[in-house]
Amino acid sequence: MSGAEERADDGFTSITWDQPPNSHHAPAGIFTNNERPPLPESVPSSVDRAEARPGAMEGASREGEHTMPSWGGKWMAIEVREPTKEHEGSKEMHVSYAVRTRTNLAGFPTTPVTVRRRFQDFVFLRDHLTRLFPACVVPPIPDKHRLEYIKGDRFSIDFIEHRRSDLQHFVDRLARHPTLQRSQIVNDFLQSTQWSVAMNKHLSTPSPDGRPTLLDNISDSLVNAFTKVRKPDERFLEMREAIDKYEEAMNSIDRLVGKERSRTEDLAQDYVDLAASYQGLGYLESGITEPLNRFAEKMLDYSTLLKELDAKTVEPFLSHCHLLVQYSQTHKSVIKLRDQKQLDFEELSAYLSAVVAERDRLAALNTGHTAAPVGISTFLRDKVDQLRGTDDIHTRRERIRKMDIKIKELQDAVTGAHETSTEFSEEIIKEHNIFELSKQAEMKTMMGAYADGQIEMYEKAIEDWDRVIPLLSKIKVDI
Repeated sequence: MSGAEERADDGFTSITWDQPPNSHHAPAGIFTNNERPPLPESVPSSVDRAEARPGAMEGASREGEHTMPSWGGKWMAIEVREPTKEHEGSKEMHVSYAVRTRTNLAGFPTTPVTVRRRFQDFVFLRDHLTRLFPACVVPPIPDKHRLEYIKGDRFSIDFIEHRRSDLQHFVDRLARHPTLQRSQIVNDFLQSTQWSVAMNKHLSTPSPDGRPTLLDNISDSLVNAFTKVRKPDERFLEMREAIDKYEEAMNSIDRLVGKERSRTEDLAQDYVDLAASYQGLGYLESGITEPLNRFAEKMLDYSTLLKELDAKTVEPFLSHCHLLVQYSQTHKSVIKLRDQKQLDFEELSAYLSAVVAERDRLAALNTGHTAAPVGISTFLRDKVDQLRGTDDIHTRRERIRKMDIKIKELQDAVTGAHETSTEFSEEIIKEHNIFELSKQAEMKTMMGAYADGQIEMYEKAIEDWDRVIPLLSKIKVDI
C-alpha cells in the first residue's frame, strides 16, 4: 500500500475526538518527519469548540482510564506503572518503569505491549522528538535537576510515585498528539525489546534542519541586528496573549488552592487537639466517658480524612497545575521559534535589498549616471578605493558580477526562508489546536478528580458522624 493510500485509510479528516472503544486507546501507522494528519485551518476558541462539537471531549474519563481521545478512530493509551529498583545497592542503581501500550494504530500488535524504561530513556525520547519535530509542541518532562527532586531521596516511595505521575502525564500527551504518537522513535520506545540499539540508530539520524543554509554564513552582526519581528502576525500575538492569560489564571488557582491547603492542614491539627480535649473531658465526666471518647475518635478520623484529602486530591491537583503551566510555556517556546523563522526571512530580505541597491549603484556609476545617495560608510569606502586606485570601471564590473551571483543565491534563500516561515506558521496553528484540545481534556480530568476527591471525603465524613449520633442520643439527662 502506498503512503498516500495508507494516510487515506487513517481517516484523519478532523481534529474532533471520538469516543474510543471500551475507553481504551492505542498506536498505528508510523509517520515520516514531514507527514501529519490534516487539521482544520481555523482555530476556534475553546468555548466555540465546546459549543460547536459537544461530543468532542467524549474520550475523557475522570478515573481509571487516562484521557485518551481518538483521531479519526485511531487511538492510543499508554500507562506508566510498576516502578522497580534495578541493581539495588550498587552504583548502577536506578528505577525502571513498566510502559504498557494499547492501540489500534498500524505497526502495533492487537494485544497490549509492555516494556521497561528508565527515566533517562524518557529524556532521550523527549530530546529527539524536539529535534525531529521542531514545529510540534513536544510535552515537557520533569527535570531531574529541579530542587524538589534534589532535596529528597530519589529512591523514596513518594519521590518515585511523584516522578511516575509526571511521566504518566508526559506519555498521555504523546498519545493525544496525532503526529508524535505515530513517529518511529515513539514506536521504538513503546515496543522495542532492543531499545539501546534503537537509541543508537536514532542518534545517527540527522536532524531535518541540520543542513547549513546561506543564513548560517551571514555574519552575526547582521543576524543579530534585529531582535524583534518587523511585521508581527496578529494571529500569533493573540495566541501568545491567550497563553499568558491562561498561565496567569493557573498561577492564581495554584496560589489560592495552596492557601486553602495550608488552612486545611491547620484545621486537621486543630481537630487532633480538640479530640484530645474531649478525651480529657471524658475522664472527668464519668457518666458519659464512652460517648465522649467515641466523639473524640470521630474527630481524629475527620482529621485523618483531611490529611488524606491533601495527599490524594489537593497535592495531585497542584502538581497538575504546575505541569499545565510548563506545557503552555513549551507552546510559547515553539511560537518563539516561529518568530525566529519569520525573522530569518526578514533579515535575508533586507540583506538582499541592500546588495541589490549596491549593485544598482555600481551599475549607474559605470554608465556615467549619477548614483543614488549613499550612506556615510559607502561614501568613505568609495573614497578609500579612489585613493588606492581600485575604483576603476573594470573593478566595478567585477564587483557587479560577483554581486549578481550573490543576488541569485540570496533570492533562492529568501524564497526558501519565506516558504519555511509560512509552513512553520501553518504548523503552529495546527499545533495550537492540538494544544487547546489536550488542555481541555487535562483540565476536565484534573477538575473532575478534584471534585470527586472532595465529594468522597465529605461522604465518608458524613457517614462517620452519622454513626456517632445515635450513641450521643443515648445520653440521658435527668432534670
